[in-house]
Amino acid sequence: MTKSLLAGAALAAIMLAQPASAEPINVVAAENFYGDIAQQTGGDNVAVTSILSSPDQDPHLFEASPSTAKALAGAKVVIVNGADYDPWMEKLLKANKTPGRKEILAATLAGKKAGDNPHLWYSPATVKAVAKKLSVELASIDPAHKADYEKGAASFVDSLKPLDAKIAEMRKKYAGSAVTASEPVFGYMAELLGLKVHNEKFALAVMNNTEPSVSEVAAFQNDLKGHKVKVMLYNAQASEPAVQRLVQMAKDEKIPVVGVSETEPPGVTYQQWMTSQLDALDKALSGGEM
Repeated sequence: MTKSLLAGAALAAIMLAQPASAEPINVVAAENFYGDIAQQTGGDNVAVTSILSSPDQDPHLFEASPSTAKALAGAKVVIVNGADYDPWMEKLLKANKTPGRKEILAATLAGKKAGDNPHLWYSPATVKAVAKKLSVELASIDPAHKADYEKGAASFVDSLKPLDAKIAEMRKKYAGSAVTASEPVFGYMAELLGLKVHNEKFALAVMNNTEPSVSEVAAFQNDLKGHKVKVMLYNAQASEPAVQRLVQMAKDEKIPVVGVSETEPPGVTYQQWMTSQLDALDKALSGGEM
């Protein structure tokens, strides 16, 4: 074979090895923790936009802006929580149908619906399912990188093994321990830990932006004053006066208070976020000072 033919064959081989498309796939996530999972799964082959990302935002009170609709217009894949947590996103998707757009609903993957606890990302099983579903959808759009997406999802799932181990370790130590919570943000994780969560009606009222009843407030206060719970969990992103009063009461009674958040803090991964909150709760339940 002549040099020119060899060069031509080499060039053809290089061209065949190139990805089908150099453009990253646009992925829009309603919340930044799903955006983080999408980035970890898709790597350099995706461009991720997260709508809810500020720790100062109350997700339940969020209202979509024109920029949200603009981001959706160019999305090839959209990740939504569902279970009536981000209804603004579901309305936008219905109002702006795009042929070929893939829509991943975490609630569907978790078997949850409106009325169930919507804080689905506090279940590692749910976020694993999201990553796996995303890898399938990305591969259907970009078959040339199918192996990359499968590897990304597998790597993400594997990276959660330390978190699963932490949950199992804490369950052995604290299953059956009584705690109270101002909102059901931590609900799925608390269930995995085997904790007994008091004052669920109070928590639901606060989450739904309704006033807890007098008896519900009294029951919460009684748990704190009577030291019937080991820890108080509260939503660090919400600042209802009634909740702040209970936080102060817990502190006055020397009951550890642990704040949890609904959006992923800046500069950390999903894995680091979940682990840090578990570490804080572990310390609180063990009697360490917070």
